[in-house]
Amino acid sequence: MKHIIFFLLTCFFLCACRSSQDNPTAVLCAEVTEEVRNNVLPFWSNYAPSPDGSFYGTVMRDGTPLSDAPRGGVLNSRILWSFAAAAKTFGNETYFRLADQAQRYFLDTFIDRTNGGVYWLVAPDGTVVNSFKYTYAMTYGIYGLAEHYLATGNHESLDAAIDLYHTLEIKGRDLQYDGYIEAFTKDWKRLDNYDNNAPKTMNAHLHVLEAYTLLYRCWQDEGLRKRLEFCTRLFMDRIYDPTRKHFNLFFDDAWNSLVDMDSYGHDVETGWLLCEAARTLGDAGLVERAERIALDVTDTCLAQGMAPEGCMLYECKGGKTARHCSWWGQAETMLACLNAWQISGDERYLQYASTVWTFVKNNLIDHEYGEWFSDWLDGQPQINAPKVSMWRCPYHTVRLGCRFANIH
Repeated sequence: MKHIIFFLLTCFFLCACRSSQDNPTAVLCAEVTEEVRNNVLPFWSNYAPSPDGSFYGTVMRDGTPLSDAPRGGVLNSRILWSFAAAAKTFGNETYFRLADQAQRYFLDTFIDRTNGGVYWLVAPDGTVVNSFKYTYAMTYGIYGLAEHYLATGNHESLDAAIDLYHTLEIKGRDLQYDGYIEAFTKDWKRLDNYDNNAPKTMNAHLHVLEAYTLLYRCWQDEGLRKRLEFCTRLFMDRIYDPTRKHFNLFFDDAWNSLVDMDSYGHDVETGWLLCEAARTLGDAGLVERAERIALDVTDTCLAQGMAPEGCMLYECKGGKTARHCSWWGQAETMLACLNAWQISGDERYLQYASTVWTFVKNNLIDHEYGEWFSDWLDGQPQINAPKVSMWRCPYHTVRLGCRFANIH
């Protein structure tokens, strides 16, 4: 009898393996997950932490840190989110330890205890280098701390995330036209100039949407729910341009678009994050609208932004398309295609995801030192760029791995 049971179990296992190998979706998910677990995360685990319990601000391709480089609040909150998400997904004790280390470093170093908010930049010894308050940095603080709470149950993280939410609502919100101003001085006075002279940006509001979605999963507060619904409708009604099927990027106070520019990576990222927000709210009408917009935007970017080489190009400004692509844009394109496939059941989106993944494998993965090259230009990866910097973080690729690991 035992032999029969063993035989049947063996047959079941072999059939399951063969079925997985014959299933392109399973193969894609397995390859992406393996890459993130065995190549991306080890680079960050081995080279980003400093011996003093902090995290380096710049690390070169081969893992060499620039020990005197400043550290950014955005980078460190993204590191916090990434190790927390990896710990929650993969159950690795190293990731739990590093998530706790990142949480401690972020709370002790980047939170302004006097004026509220998140410092933009500090020196390696913790001295504040740039104390300006950016909505962008505030949102990533909320995002990283909320994920740490979900991974560990640490209420200090949830309380700190809620405090940042209240600070942003009280000090960062525009009470006349609503929405959130891009940046302030250390004591929350509006700055006189902004990128593209735009006091409001799609990118900052995208990460408000992202952070509030995650925080609401932790904390079912009615006030937060109303602000999350506001952000969701803001993207649908004001930021999205239904005639072009793109999201506008830069705005004045009254939400007039200022720049003729499309960012393909931000477009596809916004589409699937908008769906996440609507689903979290549980509003069927919002979900239907969000999914329709996500499909339209994804289709438009795949038609306009995909290079013949199989990558999503960076942007189009004034009718001219940039001829380079970023590591994060490929990750977000794959996530957008995954979302579009889940909405529609159309296998075409999985084929696009596979095409982008093939490009990543052939052009962006650094098989010598680990992680991915940050940019690809004129047929070549930019091999001398840092792997860790103020804007070079793990969260796009780690999020890709965590989400593909959960596809069954």
